[in-house]
Amino acid sequence: MALLPIIVAPDPRLKAKAKPVEKVDADIVRLMDDMLETMYAAPGVGLAAPQVGVSKRVIVVDAAEDDLPPAPLRMANPEIIWTSPHNQTYEEGCLSLPEYFEDVERPAEVKVRYIDHQNEVRELHATGLLSVVLQHEMDHLGGTLFVDHLSALKRNMILRKLTKAKKLGDLEPERVPMPKTSAVR
Repeated sequence: MALLPIIVAPDPRLKAKAKPVEKVDADIVRLMDDMLETMYAAPGVGLAAPQVGVSKRVIVVDAAEDDLPPAPLRMANPEIIWTSPHNQTYEEGCLSLPEYFEDVERPAEVKVRYIDHQNEVRELHATGLLSVVLQHEMDHLGGTLFVDHLSALKRNMILRKLTKAKKLGDLEPERVPMPKTSAVR
């Protein structure tokens, strides 16, 4: 396994729509494993392939509580097939927008269909933090960042600050510590 560089916004690769995976083969499994290692090292609870420069519909997630053993999910071609009518608000952050956190409202529950690391079609009903993380990471596959759910003023302020930090060389995302308090990283 290998640590992958995480792309920091603004970057046009984060706004592109990812391409579907034809089959979960050895290369996709290796990508999933590398993404998990990268996510854990960051540390984060989710990571999408576009965040590491791969335009594939692949995400990895581990929303297990800190006192529980890891529970990694590896997903190719995830799609939301049901959302609850009730919403919840979580403070979200993102490895591609280091050090920025804002409240985002999303459906409280989702049902997701995906292909796992063994090339099997699965369905998962998610609530709470797992629901938020899945929606957040799946947004990346369509070129949407969590700041796209904010007002234009907040979004532009965050992106301007990130642009400035990148120009000054102040950002090395794989080395930026992420506080454990945010719901999504």
